[in-house]
Amino acid sequence: MFKMAARLLSRVVRLKGQRNCKYPNRSLCSVKAEDNDITKISLTDKLPGLPTPQYAKATCQSYDTHITTLDNGLRIASENKFGQFCTVGILLESGSRFEALYPSGIVHFLEKMSFGPTPLWSSKDKILQELEKVGGICDCQGSRDTLVYAASARTYGLESVMNILSDVVLRPVYPDEQIEDARQAIRFEIEAMHMDPNPEQLLVEMIHAAAYRSNTLGLPRVCPEENTDIITRQTLYSYMKGRHHPKTAVIAGVGVDHEKLVSLAQKYFVEQKTPVWLPDGEVWGKQEIETKCISQYTGGILQVEKDLSNVSLGPTPMPELAHVVFGLESCSHKDPDFIAFCVLNMMLGGGGSFSAGGPGKGMYTRLYLNVLNRHVWIENATAYNHAYEDSGLFCIHASAHPSKLRELVEVIIREIVFTTSMVYPEELNRAKRQLQSMLMMNLEVRPVVFEDIGRQVLAGSVRRTPQYYYDQIGNISERDIQRVASRMIKSKLSVAAYGSLSGLPSYEDMETAVLSKDGRLPSKQSFSFFRR
Repeated sequence: MFKMAARLLSRVVRLKGQRNCKYPNRSLCSVKAEDNDITKISLTDKLPGLPTPQYAKATCQSYDTHITTLDNGLRIASENKFGQFCTVGILLESGSRFEALYPSGIVHFLEKMSFGPTPLWSSKDKILQELEKVGGICDCQGSRDTLVYAASARTYGLESVMNILSDVVLRPVYPDEQIEDARQAIRFEIEAMHMDPNPEQLLVEMIHAAAYRSNTLGLPRVCPEENTDIITRQTLYSYMKGRHHPKTAVIAGVGVDHEKLVSLAQKYFVEQKTPVWLPDGEVWGKQEIETKCISQYTGGILQVEKDLSNVSLGPTPMPELAHVVFGLESCSHKDPDFIAFCVLNMMLGGGGSFSAGGPGKGMYTRLYLNVLNRHVWIENATAYNHAYEDSGLFCIHASAHPSKLRELVEVIIREIVFTTSMVYPEELNRAKRQLQSMLMMNLEVRPVVFEDIGRQVLAGSVRRTPQYYYDQIGNISERDIQRVASRMIKSKLSVAAYGSLSGLPSYEDMETAVLSKDGRLPSKQSFSFFRR
């Protein structure tokens, strides 16, 4: 102890007179003073060792979307923007809705095994290392109607990115170990989906299955567990041969020169590479495209009874909830009423009982003001609008304790019915401004612009400007909302219910309430042997 005190005392003596600083002699910069210390360089001078910065300039140049169609039908669409990075990818008309002739789950497998081994790269790690050389990242997303392969990188790495994209799209190898890894990943995802305290993904699957029973959009996007072992390499190639055709694909790019993108697409997707699923010598694009199935809206109910009283994944208990989703047919994204349905979705809004946050986050939408604020026992009420090429599904997801399930159903149905008769100018203007704001803010992000260009060109070979949609939103009137709501009400009701469902009204009663003027469920009548 005395030795320790002596050492402390000697240290104090050595530091006496020095500044009270942990590192008194340490420079603020690791560069030596005589080697152009940046702390002594004027703010008007260039910093040593750094590239020359590039600044945006105000010009009259308009960044329009350019579209070119190659001889085999492959479309290339791009929009040049200022910046040192670009986003490029290929969108294919290939989703779970096209799996009617195949085992459901193929697109889910393709998504999981994307950017895997090819003849040029032996593993996904090799591809990622190649992208890192140009500051790139990659991703693949599958949905009900599209499959998207995309990458973002520095603009000078465009050729390297196109080389990688063409190889992973046209020449995937799919070794046995990769397929087995995908099976395990999908099984884990299915298990996690059923264990998740928030069953939103499961409910989306259920409401589509109820609305489009056993056809197109009702086919599962998530691979059924019983199909994980029957999907093989040959199954994947067979599906890709039928659906992955240049006439059902679009190469989109943001932040690139259009002519250069067209030449690289011609080089890597037409001249140098042939799809692995085609015989040697056969040209991509000469094959017939599989007949497209038209979606058939059926309506109906899908119920899954499950005890959700103990779904908490940790020590903190969670309230027991019963979930119900109501769906009605809306319209496709090509329909003239599409914008009106989007405004109606914003007007209903909604969210969770603890997700308001403040103005601008949905506090003044109908599902907050008329549902969550008035009925404190309701845990969640949220509106969604799913739009596809030939149909659409407008949904409201609500949840509450199972003992309140009948009251919950009546409250939500009444809100649906009231949209056909009561629309106030203030709430409509607020919904339109919020939708316009979201549109413009999202289109400031380069990957969002890429997806917008790709999806619009894939659907109709043209791309409308953001200003067009901004003006269309502003032109929506109260009568437009009432008209599309009345159109929606006329379709057959779709219902997905999950949890303890003993208190759920019958499907017939719910359908009667939707078609009534006040949205009320038929009253319960007690049975009696005597006349009243």
